[in-house]
Amino acid sequence: MISHYKNTMSELHPFIFESLPVRGAMVRITDDWQELLARRSYPPIVQRLLGDMTAAAVLLQHTVNFHGALILQIVGSEGRDASPVKLAVVEVAEDLAFRATAKLVQKVSGLETLGELINAEHHARCVITLDPARKANGQQPYQSVVPLQDMHEKSFQSIAEVLEHYMRQSEQLDTKLVLASSAQMAVGILIQRMPRKGVGNLAGENDSTGSDDALGANEDFNRIALLAASMKPGELLTLSVDDSLHRLFWNEPISRYTAVDPAPKFHCTCSRERVAAMLKNLEQTQAEQMADEKDGISVHCDFCGKFYRFNAVDAQ
Repeated sequence: MISHYKNTMSELHPFIFESLPVRGAMVRITDDWQELLARRSYPPIVQRLLGDMTAAAVLLQHTVNFHGALILQIVGSEGRDASPVKLAVVEVAEDLAFRATAKLVQKVSGLETLGELINAEHHARCVITLDPARKANGQQPYQSVVPLQDMHEKSFQSIAEVLEHYMRQSEQLDTKLVLASSAQMAVGILIQRMPRKGVGNLAGENDSTGSDDALGANEDFNRIALLAASMKPGELLTLSVDDSLHRLFWNEPISRYTAVDPAPKFHCTCSRERVAAMLKNLEQTQAEQMADEKDGISVHCDFCGKFYRFNAVDAQ
């Protein structure tokens, strides 16, 4: 029988399997996820997509420990085969502050999978960007375009499948993601076979060695990934971190680390000053098209829903 877990605080718990080349982390985003959804209204299936993306992006940012922002984007197909979801974006800062948004162009009623939401077979794509907090002169963000279909052109049905495939093929790291989300929380478990030394593959480094196991060949990782995959979404959304890890890995030697502090939190980086700077960089004709002679310019933040108004004098 599942006991209902009522903790309202977001939390992220890293752990490692003793004497095994396998690490993991579990994230539960609760009050901060509810705050994000309170600012924007999305259909339930889009809520689940954004929730899964948010949990996954927080886990990836924690794993790579990148000094900057990790941005996970799903870009839908366009043109004659335009998808219901045009864009879904999650941005996670190095302190695990996150924000997320989605843009819909069609109704999504009756749709159930990622492939249906974005028409994955029609040039949709996933993009992972690592944007350094302090760029050297001429430095560009690290960016990877992630396929939404496997080598047999079969569309992936979840963001977990997309990111697992990417980590195996591009980063040479066996990874298992188990994700679940609702209107109350976004939850995820990440299990990963550790490289022999160091971290930072997503940031362009390659620390693997010739002595590493071939992808998919490490029996310890395969066993633990199989156990993680046995967790049902309903259990993930109702069990505590302690109960989840005990249920999954009760016979495995786990060492738990202290919960990450600060915990994941919703935070939008928009401000009146940043919006004003954006407007100043527009061509004059673009700004004039946005402006109303009487009311000036109004700008809406897609991430938090806040409106910024600039009167006619400000706009001029």
